[in-house]
Amino acid sequence: MAFVLPFEKPIADLIGRVRELRAVAVLRGPEGLDDDGDDPIEAELKALEGRAKDLAKEIFADLTPWQKVQLSRHPARPYTLDYVSRLITDFTELAGDRRFAEDESLIAGLGRFEGRPVAVLGHQKGRGAKDNVRRNFGMPHPEGYRKALRIYELADRFRLPILTFIDTPGAYPGIGAEERGQSEAIGACLAAMARAGVPIIATIIGEGGSGGALALGVANEVFVLEYGTYSVITPEGCASILWKDGSKADRAAAQMRMTADELFGLGVVDGVVEEPAGGAHHDVDATADAIRATLRGSLDRLSSLTPHALADHRYARFRRLGTFVDSAV
Repeated sequence: MAFVLPFEKPIADLIGRVRELRAVAVLRGPEGLDDDGDDPIEAELKALEGRAKDLAKEIFADLTPWQKVQLSRHPARPYTLDYVSRLITDFTELAGDRRFAEDESLIAGLGRFEGRPVAVLGHQKGRGAKDNVRRNFGMPHPEGYRKALRIYELADRFRLPILTFIDTPGAYPGIGAEERGQSEAIGACLAAMARAGVPIIATIIGEGGSGGALALGVANEVFVLEYGTYSVITPEGCASILWKDGSKADRAAAQMRMTADELFGLGVVDGVVEEPAGGAHHDVDATADAIRATLRGSLDRLSSLTPHALADHRYARFRRLGTFVDSAV
């Protein structure tokens, strides 16, 4: 792994050592077994794997909100297409908003989740400079959200459950995007999701920022990965507004209550999906399996509801947000 955050280096070193030993064990094959038929490397592998998990729990138990924000943005972190390839079979990507252009920062298409036909949408960041420019760093333009709107309406018409994967710093704030109606496009997505008569399940796989994330987040159930974040603005943007200093992002992150455990405690999300030791980027397959189990359970719960009941369910969910009890009364 080319990029390693300072606080995850000890874990990355241990995991790297485990992978090297695994490669050696595979190359040696049966010739490496001792007289009893046991592989001496296997014992060391298990000890190192256990140490990596223990070290990850120890280090990650004390992560600051800002460090969790950094993890949610990790360039090696799996993106929407990484999960689609593992969770969705027969996936067919659909492109274009039928009005202006194709936006590659937002993936949309149809496929099957464990045999069930579904519609899938998700933000997509790039790997490397050229790919990030092509994907616009995961920040959709209005045409990206109008593509999403087209899929929402298509899914509602054909009674397909909608699975969304959220991972964006926010909608693209450029002049061209504003001229083409960025806010209207996002608003149309919110309205379409609110009235859809099908189950909608959103999973925050990285960072979820502002209306750009909410356009994929008006769901019956919303889940967040253990080191995902969700907020109305980036910590840097918040710090720039409050203290006129974007370098105070760590202070803003602590006060915004944007990490998974805070979001769950506030009722903003319905569940937290546990990540492997060191984060999702250390074991994409295990993370995908955890998401699979979460989506399966959610679909099972929601499938019995009528179209009208599903819309009511979403309305009731969002009406509950922000409620509080005044202890002084």
